[in-house]
Amino acid sequence: MEQHLGSITRDLIHHAMSYQEYRILIDQLLAENKTTGHNHSEAYLDYTRMNVQRMNRWDKTAKVSPLLKETVEAIQEDQLWLVITEAWCGDAAQNIPYLVKLAEYNPRIQVKFILRDEHPEVMDEYLTNGTRSIPKVVGMTADLSCELFTWGPRPASAHELVLEYKRDSKGMSYKEFSETLHLWYARNKNQELEAELLPLITNTLVL
Repeated sequence: MEQHLGSITRDLIHHAMSYQEYRILIDQLLAENKTTGHNHSEAYLDYTRMNVQRMNRWDKTAKVSPLLKETVEAIQEDQLWLVITEAWCGDAAQNIPYLVKLAEYNPRIQVKFILRDEHPEVMDEYLTNGTRSIPKVVGMTADLSCELFTWGPRPASAHELVLEYKRDSKGMSYKEFSETLHLWYARNKNQELEAELLPLITNTLVL
């Protein structure tokens, strides 16, 4: 357990969104030809529309293994999982529905959402190799006294694909790479995400 919650306050959590509120916000913004954050370009609107479809699909199809379900059900102390995200983020759309479904197995777990660009002070405490990569999940005790785990922005194999593309795109456009990345997600079916979450959540049972 780590003490790492300087910018995560009770007021921040009070104003954070539930998953349902997050989804409603995205729909409302899209109806106004907007998305979250500061970039409302047609490209970012397209990303957001695609992400709504992805979340809708995973909301219906994401499956949790019996082992992880039992592990989550064994949690005896109240936990808060804070997700830092944006509507246009493809990795967020691929991973968030599974996290939400997982938390639903135990009423002691509350999942809340904040937007990265509205909370840079929080994001900057959870950088990935110096970057504001999202989504980022911060698990903590419900009283905000201790951090239990962090995860994000994507499973290790997907992250390696991103790093390889940044090192050498091999002439591949970003659109082509994005299709490759999201095909990886479709084929993996949250299996690697689950494998990474299992030890993190298991550790919270013995702290």
